[in-house]
Amino acid sequence: MEIKIKRVYEAPSRQDGKRILVDRLWPRGISKEAGKIDLWLKEISPSNELRKWYDHDIEHWKEFKQRYWKELRSNLEGVRKLKDALDVKIITFLYSSKNLEYNNAIALKEFLDR
Repeated sequence: MEIKIKRVYEAPSRQDGKRILVDRLWPRGISKEAGKIDLWLKEISPSNELRKWYDHDIEHWKEFKQRYWKELRSNLEGVRKLKDALDVKIITFLYSSKNLEYNNAIALKEFLDR
C-alpha cells in the first residue's frame, strides 16, 4: 500500500486512489463531491487543544508530532477506523493547511510508517 499526502485544494487525480480527509474541521469552500473525498476521519486528527497550541508554528513541529502520536496511541477506536480504511493499493491523506511540509497529514503518515 502507498500513502500519499495532498492538499485538499489541489485538483483530484485518478492517481490519488482512496481520498481520506484527515482534518478535524471541514475545509472552507470544498464540497464532498468537488473534493472527491471518499472518507472523512476527523476522529484521528489532532485534538482541538493540540491543533490550537500548534497553530502551524514550525518551532513546535517536533513537540506537536510527539503530542499527536501520544493522542493517536490512546485513540484505539480512531486508529482502528483508519486501518480499516487502508484497504486499497493507493491512499491519499488530504489536509487543508497552507504549510506543505509541517502538517497533521505528514505527522499521521510518519506515525503509520513507524
